[in-house]
Amino acid sequence: MYTDLLADGRLYALLQRCDEDLAAGQRAQGCPRCGGMLHAAHYRRKPRGGPAGLVPEYGRRLSYCCAREGCRKRATPPSLRFLGRKVYLGAVVVLISAMRNGPTPARMQFLQDRVGVSRRTILRWRLWWSQLLSATSFWRTAAAALMPPVSASQLPASLLERFAGSALDRLCSLLRFVAPITTGSAAVHAA
Repeated sequence: MYTDLLADGRLYALLQRCDEDLAAGQRAQGCPRCGGMLHAAHYRRKPRGGPAGLVPEYGRRLSYCCAREGCRKRATPPSLRFLGRKVYLGAVVVLISAMRNGPTPARMQFLQDRVGVSRRTILRWRLWWSQLLSATSFWRTAAAALMPPVSASQLPASLLERFAGSALDRLCSLLRFVAPITTGSAAVHAA
């Protein structure tokens, strides 16, 4: 069910619009250091795992830089498209990591054909979700709002199950929930 989303262009268009809304909010707030006006300072990303035909703008990480001389502080809003510094798109990392029984040989062949991701990378993502993310201050604070608690060893599947709606709604809700970790000021960096 979730793997069908990986090829759905509507998902990527929705995530692009969400990122644009988050970026507009960041820009309206001004510089986090001095309150000065922010200028566009978007930078290129080479996202992997998306379907063919993504618009070129999808490879730009929305970011800003303070216009005030002497400050020039960068302000990068949270993102639903990019999960921290990972090169694969956030939706790809979440959905593939959520596989219940891990990457079986048949699943691996399917994922290699569709997304181009290796077994080693998938195992690294699962480790990141189950051990590295769950050890951060972000997760301790965010997880406290979830009652009953989610199983850290089953992340991100256990978190996807907490959100209501269609598969698309659940995925977007999860990406919005973890969006604070996607900025440079977050306490966790994606491996």
